[in-house]
Amino acid sequence: MTTNVSETNSAGATLVAAARHGSTAEADRVSVNTDRSGYTPETLPDGVVYATTIDDVVGTMVRATAGRVPVVARGAGTGLAAGSAAKAGEIVLDLSGMNGILRLDPLEQIIVVEPGILNAEVNAAAGEHGLFYAPDPASTAICSIGGNIATNAGGMRCAKYGVTRESVLALKVVLPDGRLLVTGRETIKGVTGYDLNALMIGSEGTLGVVVEATLRLRPLPAATATVAAFFPDIVTAAQAASAIISSRVTPSVLELMDGPTLAAVDAALGTDYRSRGGAFLLAQTDGYGAFLEQEVLIDAIAPLASSYEKATDPEMTAELLKVRREAIPSLELLGDVCIGDVGVPRGRLAEMVSGIEEISRRTGVRIFTVAHAADGNLHPMIVLDEGQPSTEGPAKDALGQMFDLARSLGGTLTGEHGVGILKRDWLHDELGGESLELQHAIKKVFDPLGILNPGKAI
Repeated sequence: MTTNVSETNSAGATLVAAARHGSTAEADRVSVNTDRSGYTPETLPDGVVYATTIDDVVGTMVRATAGRVPVVARGAGTGLAAGSAAKAGEIVLDLSGMNGILRLDPLEQIIVVEPGILNAEVNAAAGEHGLFYAPDPASTAICSIGGNIATNAGGMRCAKYGVTRESVLALKVVLPDGRLLVTGRETIKGVTGYDLNALMIGSEGTLGVVVEATLRLRPLPAATATVAAFFPDIVTAAQAASAIISSRVTPSVLELMDGPTLAAVDAALGTDYRSRGGAFLLAQTDGYGAFLEQEVLIDAIAPLASSYEKATDPEMTAELLKVRREAIPSLELLGDVCIGDVGVPRGRLAEMVSGIEEISRRTGVRIFTVAHAADGNLHPMIVLDEGQPSTEGPAKDALGQMFDLARSLGGTLTGEHGVGILKRDWLHDELGGESLELQHAIKKVFDPLGILNPGKAI
């Protein structure tokens, strides 16, 4: 960091001008003003600091604390709850330039990385040693590890291997006043003191800025077996997913897509999956017993399926996985997408998808549904005409009804995308006053001035 401070009336712009890698140019501020949630603040942040080292982050936070300037940390900008959105009076701390692999230990099965590295890049490096990093959001090719940690991201493999929290062993975190906190350890077990490592994961950048992460890797499965099944409608497909869980098989992947989403993918990719049924279920089992488990899985879904087929080679498997990963990009071709993220007990999945269809009819809002069916995490996606807001009117009403339905079924308003800005209106209904009061107290311990990602998460 330099000490040359330009003349300006904005404390945020002053801080940016003091940084070695900073900008107040409008183009830079526009580039970091939104994410994939569809939400865009009405004003631009005062500036952007592009960090490339831990010292950059430390220096920025020291100056931010001195000037009481709010700071919004940002990685790849793929968030779906507006958790990294910033407005006037705030600065963005861009961590995408901190994207290195610091160490990979195949024996201990760990990798130490900077926060800006992409999820897929971690897996590529691990794969060279016969290992993989388990959390794999659909946006794996474009999302950063820092953002995954901020939201405790999940993905398609999380029902068997856990979400991000189960794969992060240790962190280095810069606190709002510039102190460097180390949490966790490199051992698989460790129970000394309070678990500050777990506390940081999923805190949406409100407690500290992650600058280094030690991640747990796992051996690549000895075998993987894939089944694609089609059903007359999404309710039947959801019943089949619950039947798989009841069979006691633990699939590594169990993805559900409704007919309208299949049609959107077909239009984008030139495929014909929608013609095969009104809903699609993609299932994988892995490990030494993959093909034995596959037969149990097929026995569970066969009475409900219109048709099913086994993937016969890696190319077919990759093509089937692509159908699921292309769901959001395909819907983005139809309009502005607001992505829900509700979770319900796995046995209530059919009730939830049926309820979503009813909410769509009742509100007149177009809702497309995909789900990580193995853990009851659904992504009902509202597609709006360009410029139509998701934070008011029928779209917000539909979101609220989906959240209410999920809670009534024993579920939650967010399974893996976080609260950000977009879900705060319903936070009290789920957590209650006592829990929120304690969480606000925790926030104050770490961030007494309230300068880290204000107005987000809690």
